[in-house]
Amino acid sequence: MAPSHVLVALDGSPLAEAALDYALETFDCRTTVLNVVTPVDASMSEGGVLGVDEGRRADARARAERLVADAERRAEAADRTVEPAVESGDPAETVLAYVDAHDVDQVVMGGHGGERGDIARRLLGTVATAVVGEAPVTVTVVR
Repeated sequence: MAPSHVLVALDGSPLAEAALDYALETFDCRTTVLNVVTPVDASMSEGGVLGVDEGRRADARARAERLVADAERRAEAADRTVEPAVESGDPAETVLAYVDAHDVDQVVMGGHGGERGDIARRLLGTVATAVVGEAPVTVTVVR
């Protein structure tokens, strides 16, 4: 059965861009693009050296807004529209919560996170695995 609402998880990586392209080419239904702003605090940094920084939060939010705006432009160029969404939290948990709260019946995402340092790659590299394992809907992982 064809989905009626597809969620594309964006993180700025080439695979996330490929996931957006795949969703736009494959599904003719309501499509939401979601970027999750991950709060960076001392517990996530190596040695606990990062404290809460409003400047970092604002920069992360601005980057997220740019990512979804870029996705809107790409969809428009493909004669499609997408609904932008920016949420904050743990990426996998936030994607799963969005699925539950917004009647999403298909998730499309890249296979691993964006360009980040080694620590962030280890933290975020399991997002697709967690979503595949926990989502109550079909998940397509683009590689």
